[in-house]
Amino acid sequence: MNAKNTDFGTFAQDVMLGLNSTPKTLPSKYFYDAKGDKLFQQIMALPEYYLTRKEYEVLEGQHKQILTEIIALDKPFNLVELGAGDGMKTKILLRYLTEMNVEFTYYPVDFSGSVLEELEESLATEFPALNVNPIQDTYRDSLKKQVWENGKPNLILFLGANLGNFGMDEAKNIIDHLRVGTKKGDLVLLGFDLKKNPQIILNAYHDKQGVTREFNMNLLDRINSELDADFDRDSFTHWPTYDPVSGECRSYLVSQKSQVVTIGALNQSFEFEAFESIFTEISKKYSLSEISHLASLGGFEVKENFMDSEGYFADVLWVKK
Repeated sequence: MNAKNTDFGTFAQDVMLGLNSTPKTLPSKYFYDAKGDKLFQQIMALPEYYLTRKEYEVLEGQHKQILTEIIALDKPFNLVELGAGDGMKTKILLRYLTEMNVEFTYYPVDFSGSVLEELEESLATEFPALNVNPIQDTYRDSLKKQVWENGKPNLILFLGANLGNFGMDEAKNIIDHLRVGTKKGDLVLLGFDLKKNPQIILNAYHDKQGVTREFNMNLLDRINSELDADFDRDSFTHWPTYDPVSGECRSYLVSQKSQVVTIGALNQSFEFEAFESIFTEISKKYSLSEISHLASLGGFEVKENFMDSEGYFADVLWVKK
């Protein structure tokens, strides 16, 4: 088990760099401590948050077609999942592969050690014979290291619209890492939230219950508790926006007044003007043509688009050329 707690030095350094930037930013990867993990599970169950339901529909209804290519190779392979989370969606694929007596090793990759520990426990209960090798790391670093590379074919999963959590330049960089981390014939299954009615998209990040707000505010709580800061969460408001041209939904924490925040671990104070914002998260929505273009940039071709009945979400299968 390669799980470990968030590195204090890295967390402190990233916070320092982000709050010294113009405009101010905080990395969304730090949403995911134990409390943040639980909040995100709540978000996925919200009526406004359609993404999880739609991807479940795709995987439950089309998992046999999705896995046809890798099973047809008739040889042991690596199933690598970038951003494994709780593994609930992936278990649909794992269950079918197990039923078909397919030989493979599952490599769940996630930045959150607590998530990986819980996933490993649940897999041991549900799939006791499954070969599992959890890896706590970022997407890019895990692709650089390729700890799973052993000459076997690879099916890499990047589900849940995780690629959308990066701007286009960063997404292209990750696709380039996928290019380097795969060989000819390898398969990649990526989840994409598709462009649609802007109000439907915005509602998904601005739920009436305020869970997404709490998810963002938890980042300030983490800085307070782990870095000895004095953020007053009540003086910040969570503000999501959506641009239908770029397809980018962005989240901000906006200071409601002029204030100074001190972070003891950094021995530094940060001034906020009234209504100055901290950029926390991006969730990009894609068109099918944009997805095809991304594939070509990485040396892949689109094998098939697997979509839900309303065309809200697509799990897209790429093959390395």
